[in-house]
Amino acid sequence: MEIAKTRQPNHSLGALQLCAGMLIIPFLDVFAKLLGVTHGPFEITFWRFFMQTVLMLPFIMVLRLWSVPAGTLIPQAVRGLLLAMATVFFFAALQHLPMAEAIAIFFAQPLILTLLSVVLLGEKLRARRISAILFGLAGTIIIVQPSVLVFGWAAVLPLGSAVSMALYMVLTRRLADDVNPYQMQFLGSVAAMAALGAVVLVGSMLSIPSASMSVLTLQETGWVIGMGIAATLGHAFIVLAAGKAPTNLLAPFQYVEIIGATILGYLVFGDIPANSTILGVSIIIASGLYLFHRERVAARKQAVGG
Repeated sequence: MEIAKTRQPNHSLGALQLCAGMLIIPFLDVFAKLLGVTHGPFEITFWRFFMQTVLMLPFIMVLRLWSVPAGTLIPQAVRGLLLAMATVFFFAALQHLPMAEAIAIFFAQPLILTLLSVVLLGEKLRARRISAILFGLAGTIIIVQPSVLVFGWAAVLPLGSAVSMALYMVLTRRLADDVNPYQMQFLGSVAAMAALGAVVLVGSMLSIPSASMSVLTLQETGWVIGMGIAATLGHAFIVLAAGKAPTNLLAPFQYVEIIGATILGYLVFGDIPANSTILGVSIIIASGLYLFHRERVAARKQAVGG
């Protein structure tokens, strides 16, 4: 299958695709948190990428995406390893923090991503994008509140995930014009699965609790399958979005994840959103909608002017 070197930008579609991905990802976090009661973060992350590899393989076979574009094999593998690191950090955080708090701390990531996209990708940074990101971050801080400090060292885990995820998004954007999104998802998951498989193998041999492999129950197997489906769909939308819009434009829309996390946290774990959470989520939604509106206006003006 021939891969187009340049994709037609569509900022509005890219934003909608990213929002779809961000609403699906919290399902992944729910399954991971449920599994985290009896399994370590490396093992859970291994199963997450194992399932993604299995689910993506039919697409690779049907579309015959075995030919890797020149110069992209190593970057695709590195991208997978970065996502694996981000996932391990975050799954470990879910074992110590409530889901909403872990995700809220993680949302330092859009600010990191915006800075990295300017430095590493040479993207332009517009005032409205900075404003939307800052308002989204303010909404997240309102949700977390200063009480997050009581979690101590565990708060470092979502921050480690945020840095890894920001680098993953930068590399995704760099590869998006040259690599088919299905191939990108497949090779990334294979690289992550191989690395994590080695970790859990060594961990099992050395009896390291957080990195050992253990037997899954029937219910846990269902959670692993659900985790794989959510991961595959969510990150497929992220890859598609990266091919449609600049990384620093997409960054504020990642805050949409907190909406799904808040709803699922209540439905699954009984976490009742506080008034501050409702206020923070409202600010996050408003900032994303404002940026979405402004980008559509700018796109129309550019089309008329062109």
